[in-house]
Amino acid sequence: MKLIITLLGVVLLVVAGVYFLTPADQLPTFFPGHEAGVMRVHTKHGIVAGVAGLVLLGTGWWLGRN
Repeated sequence: MKLIITLLGVVLLVVAGVYFLTPADQLPTFFPGHEAGVMRVHTKHGIVAGVAGLVLLGTGWWLGRN
């Protein structure tokens, strides 16, 4: 369980990085927020993914202590 939660947290941090660094028209089509012809970055999507990733990493760390 700890491994799954930690890996999911790392994946969400990578997704947050993609949202912060990639314009909306260059996002993969399966990402929410992909819009053809839009050059802005989805900051809110990145923040939510980053916070969720940090929460999951913290949960994995806490589960590892028990």
